[in-house]
Amino acid sequence: MELLLKAEAYIFNLFKDKLSSEYIYHDYLHSLRVANAVNELIEGENITGQDAVHLKLSAWFHDSGYIYGAENHEEKSCEIFKDFIKENDFNDVSIDAVCHLILATKCNYLPQNLLEMCIKDADFYHFTLENYGDLCGLLKEELETVSNKKMTDIEWCKQNLNVLTKQHYYFTDYAKKNWQPKKEQTIFTIGENLKKQQSDKKGKNKQIKEKKLEKLERPERGIDTLFRVTLNNHTQLSAIADSKANILLSVNSIIISISLTAIIPKLDNPNNAHLIIPTFLLLIFSVITIVYTILATKPKVSTNPNIKNDIETRKANILFFGNFHQLHLQEFNDAMNDLMKDRAYLYDTLIKDLYYLGLVLNKKYKMLSISYTVFMIGIIVSVSAFCLAFIRL
Repeated sequence: MELLLKAEAYIFNLFKDKLSSEYIYHDYLHSLRVANAVNELIEGENITGQDAVHLKLSAWFHDSGYIYGAENHEEKSCEIFKDFIKENDFNDVSIDAVCHLILATKCNYLPQNLLEMCIKDADFYHFTLENYGDLCGLLKEELETVSNKKMTDIEWCKQNLNVLTKQHYYFTDYAKKNWQPKKEQTIFTIGENLKKQQSDKKGKNKQIKEKKLEKLERPERGIDTLFRVTLNNHTQLSAIADSKANILLSVNSIIISISLTAIIPKLDNPNNAHLIIPTFLLLIFSVITIVYTILATKPKVSTNPNIKNDIETRKANILFFGNFHQLHLQEFNDAMNDLMKDRAYLYDTLIKDLYYLGLVLNKKYKMLSISYTVFMIGIIVSVSAFCLAFIRL
């Protein structure tokens, strides 16, 4: 029918040109769904003649007033329909009949006749669709945008269940027979979705509660004591290593001094030729011992040119002087304030400091172990050499 084709094209262009982008549910596609539902009801309820035409026109125009906003959009839809009829001059259409059907789509209106029942049922045809969840999401987003008020998924599910089970009913016999079972399936799906969301929320709340309890029960003073005692132990071990190195340096320095002043000047005498090899063995082992001892205690200061970037990205250890000595006072102050504000970063830095201190101690004690081993072997070999020299003499 020419009138209905013009009505569809008119609504399509109207929504395309004038509907606000806020209304992503009440658009042309919604009107198309209602029009298709009306056609199904017309056939199912055996409605013919002008009544069928009036129903189809009301389906196309019932939400056209949304171009002016949601408030009183039914009355605005009637005015839009009247303008459309005047432009197209279809005198055989009852404007009052179509407007009554449009006004029957108001939420709290109870239909008084079959035609009103049909348009009322068709407006809620989407309750029967398999993609109801997607359509429902569009409606939720539209309501949140227009009202500027957010709703949680659980609140939205509860609101949907309340509407579907307590506020909405199909009126026509055809809808009760053919659409109600599909609506029941939708109700079941929403109920299952609500249970899942509530279960997920409980699980999430439980995790949050457990994290809070873990934080409350975490022995903060015990952690502080752990770091303080461990760092103190490592510092003492470092001091002990330095003390051991100092002993080796002192002893071997004395040995070298005595050898150079008391023994070596006498080696030019042919009678002391048998002391040359033992003396030089003693000197060689003493020198090697001193070298390893110096390597063990030799300080190493970082000269990394990118240390500032490493500290800003929290890759470097700000507590180690070898890193922060390259910074200006303000940079160091900012880095320390950043460290003290972040509890996790603070403990990570303490752990990193402890770890690298352990690496330094490991290297130092390995070198000292080699030094003591060389010194022990040198003493044994040198004394043995002196003994053999005197025995052969």
